[in-house]
Amino acid sequence: MLQASKQWQWIACPNKNRLLLDLNDEMQLCTPYKIRQLTDLVIKNPNFSLEDAAFYEQVYNYLDGFEIWSGAQICQIALNATAVKFHLKPVLAKSWFFNEYTGSQPSVEAVVKLVSKAQTGDFLIVDHCSDASVCLNLSENFQLDENLSLAQFEVIKILNNRVHPILPQQIKFKTA
Repeated sequence: MLQASKQWQWIACPNKNRLLLDLNDEMQLCTPYKIRQLTDLVIKNPNFSLEDAAFYEQVYNYLDGFEIWSGAQICQIALNATAVKFHLKPVLAKSWFFNEYTGSQPSVEAVVKLVSKAQTGDFLIVDHCSDASVCLNLSENFQLDENLSLAQFEVIKILNNRVHPILPQQIKFKTA
């Protein structure tokens, strides 16, 4: 796991029109989030805060329990989720792209399935309230319909009745 550092800095890069995370002299993470999507807080206070670090570590440790992603992939997911959680402006729900979940087993995980008219994909719930959830796309590309798609790590807000649980047999947890 890449340990968070007080030297890490968020950068609203006008050249790339993206939020970057400067990890050290030789490494930066370029998020898919455009400057217009960012809150003013990230520009006024670019430090990777204790809240950022705690959430990053929480997401990393949670995802590490699945046998799906490598350490580098988990790090990238967790850092993008942190950017979304603390530095993206709120987004409007776009639930109409997704099929309603009609099953009886509620989702108890943060990694969930969403089903559009075009495909099924894995998403990470980054922020949740009683009515809706902000979800981070974990698929390389997720087709919403015949014209629109989400790139990996893009976010969409959906009503909670669209969240499909991942069935237990689809999850493999690491064991000691």
